[in-house]
Amino acid sequence: MNSTVAKSLFSSHSYEEYRKIVTDLLTEGKTSGNEQSEDLVNYSRLNEKRMDRLEKTIQITPETQKVIKNLKHDYIWLVISEGWCGDAAQILPIIHKMAEIDSKKIDLRIVFRDENLELMDYFLTNKGRAIPKLIIINKATAQVENHWGPRPIGAAELIASYKKQNSKFDETIKTELQLWYLHDKGLSTQAEIIETMLFVERN
Repeated sequence: MNSTVAKSLFSSHSYEEYRKIVTDLLTEGKTSGNEQSEDLVNYSRLNEKRMDRLEKTIQITPETQKVIKNLKHDYIWLVISEGWCGDAAQILPIIHKMAEIDSKKIDLRIVFRDENLELMDYFLTNKGRAIPKLIIINKATAQVENHWGPRPIGAAELIASYKKQNSKFDETIKTELQLWYLHDKGLSTQAEIIETMLFVERN
């Protein structure tokens, strides 16, 4: 295993631990990460509500359940995230629900991006530290097999299209992105992660 990945795994958190850390920071008027601002704290508070809702409402498809139950190998899913990240708030509960299908097959661990920049820099998106990023590790061989993220293709295309017409990532596109996630109901995230897992299993 790459020493950077191993180091990050050693300091990683369960989903429940991750959520508690973010919640505890909010009680102090803080968010996770190196940068602190009123906007980021407000985003984190909003994300808490989103994650609470998704944990109650998200449905894992029969196809997703079937693939995970029939995985030939055991994996660690290591996710890079931060409490203020809107995409992470939409995606982490889905990944959590997927991992819960068979916790022996999928061991979900989460790290904070700004505490693991060396790891983050191995998995850049267009040279940027975009999150969330799911890193798929074979548990038996300790090898990184693949990665996914930071958002489903449909959401990424929405952002790309908006950026062509506008020079900045503003509140309008943030709202449109959250509506996209709401209408998608987690189906794209599930399908793309499952497609990635099937590719890993074949290779």
